[in-house]
Amino acid sequence: MFSDFINQFWPASIDGLAFGSIYALIALGYTMVYGVLRLINFAHSEVFMIGTFGAMFVPFTLGIDSTLTGIALVGVILAMIVAGMLASAGTAIALEQVAYKPLRKRGASRLAALISAIGASIFLQELFALVVIPGVFDRPERGRIQMGLPRLMERSELFSIAGHPVRVDQVVVIIAAIGMMIALDALVNRTKIGRGIRATAQNPEAATLMGVDINNIVRMTFLIGGAMAGVAGALYLISYENTNYYIGFLFGIKAFTAAVLGGIGNLRGALVGGIVLGLVENYGAILVGSDWKHVISFTILILVLMFRPTGILGESLQQARA
Repeated sequence: MFSDFINQFWPASIDGLAFGSIYALIALGYTMVYGVLRLINFAHSEVFMIGTFGAMFVPFTLGIDSTLTGIALVGVILAMIVAGMLASAGTAIALEQVAYKPLRKRGASRLAALISAIGASIFLQELFALVVIPGVFDRPERGRIQMGLPRLMERSELFSIAGHPVRVDQVVVIIAAIGMMIALDALVNRTKIGRGIRATAQNPEAATLMGVDINNIVRMTFLIGGAMAGVAGALYLISYENTNYYIGFLFGIKAFTAAVLGGIGNLRGALVGGIVLGLVENYGAILVGSDWKHVISFTILILVLMFRPTGILGESLQQARA
């Protein structure tokens, strides 16, 4: 058992970092919405799912059926990321306007908003299971199938660590995810809209008196969180080359686990939680078998909620310095 762990440590670490980066990007949406509205947006998992389909639309539209190199590859990857961001951000804003804003205006309880989130999640899942998109979903099974993406880049070795290869796609996922997280951290901490988000999270009434447009801040929070999920969707698709209408379910729960693990409401906590979760579930899979991989993730969630509900970092978005 332990000899297997030693032999597979570096491959599992690289895979864990790649998966953890995707978890972290999705977790950012959970943690931002919770920080501002004290709401767990369970429909966020479907925002990620729609991001994968938005990104998939690009190579299907361009008719790509073979690997790319050079400028063409970079251009297609960027186009997929932008398409994923637009699809997910648009979905997130629509969710806020349709599923949450009417409840906020009526002063509904958080339980009502939570039920609305679950309903919206199921609706979006079933919508994409039924819809037909020419060139993407044009078979009788419609959306209830695994959709594959043609391989865009060669899975070639970029460099090696302790004799174990690190692939190009893994490096692309990790670097792109870290870059987006750094950009989001700078936006929240150094811009006017970021100050508005933190002020609203800390005290909505006082923020309103200071001239902050709460509705606009909430809308921007959903937009930014949705865009991060769209990036995650595009990166997942580039690396793992498949998607389906229920893919958001498992990734959504794991991203929520990452948000809780790092400290719900804490942007940097979402990053830490995602990376730690990706690594731990991969290490656990070596020790007890890959069939237990998902069990490990949910066991972590239960243990964190029982013994450290504030998470690893424990600081929420509302406590960040203005």
